[in-house]
Amino acid sequence: MSNFFSDKKILLTGGNGFVGQHVYKKLLEKGAKKENILIPRSKDYDLRKKEVCEKVTRNINIVIHLAGNVGGIGYNREYPGSLFYDNITMGVNLIEASRINNVKKFVCISTICAYPKYTPVPFKEEFLWNGYPEETNAPYGIAKKVLLVMLQAYKQQYKFNGIYLLPVNMYGPGDNFEPEKSHVIPALIRKIYEAKLKNQDHIIVWGTGKASREFLYVEDAAEGIVLATEKYNKPDPVNLGAGFEIKIKDLVKLLVKLMDFKGKIVWDKTKPDGQPRRMLDTSKAYKEFGFKAKTKFEEGLRKTIDYFVKNYEKLK
Repeated sequence: MSNFFSDKKILLTGGNGFVGQHVYKKLLEKGAKKENILIPRSKDYDLRKKEVCEKVTRNINIVIHLAGNVGGIGYNREYPGSLFYDNITMGVNLIEASRINNVKKFVCISTICAYPKYTPVPFKEEFLWNGYPEETNAPYGIAKKVLLVMLQAYKQQYKFNGIYLLPVNMYGPGDNFEPEKSHVIPALIRKIYEAKLKNQDHIIVWGTGKASREFLYVEDAAEGIVLATEKYNKPDPVNLGAGFEIKIKDLVKLLVKLMDFKGKIVWDKTKPDGQPRRMLDTSKAYKEFGFKAKTKFEEGLRKTIDYFVKNYEKLK
């Protein structure tokens, strides 16, 4: 094991969130010391405020910025202004505060929503600027994309070391299963489980089922983030994904099978599909810092379902 993290003071924003909890565990596995990892809770530290960002980045060597206001398609349609303002303000303030406080490395976790709506599959990093993002999540995607421009500008002017990672849709134990904010996998798991509990003979799923998605198991994502933090120092963005694509229709069929739901699937075609296709070219992450996703999709889904079923009473 390398000693890279053993003496580093790390600010992990969003460290209590879904992905953050897994990144925290991975940092400890890689030799970071518990007392050297600062996780600012949103109720105590509002990262949209400049002075708060300046305070939390003092005496910090590495910032891993995972905090964000984020949700699924419904949430994106309902709160586009908040999503834009919150995400851009947190990122801009943290990067500037990190520069002022001589933070040695800034790791910005972006989103696949930053890619243009009709990006050719597989998405290569150089396609990032070839069009406008899918409308329902454009405010969130663009707010995150601005941070890439800022990091590259700061590298050029101040020699500030900032890297920018683009993870695909993540899923796994600890995901957000709240109906209003959840993404597709947790939303479907909850829907199917509750339909079974209530003996319903069908579930209603948004869209046509024709859109495709790629999913990255959260522990693999955490591994990729921590590897990049240690080994990657270039200003160019890097995809983090699992390198496969599945249609939403096939995802629903697979979940129904794994959860043994016998009812009908009804597609609500009045609701949006979101981006038509999503799948990343993941070769750069492997080439630059040796990252390759390990978890088989079905295995990851089983672990996520088990987590939800065990914690259902708490998650209600």
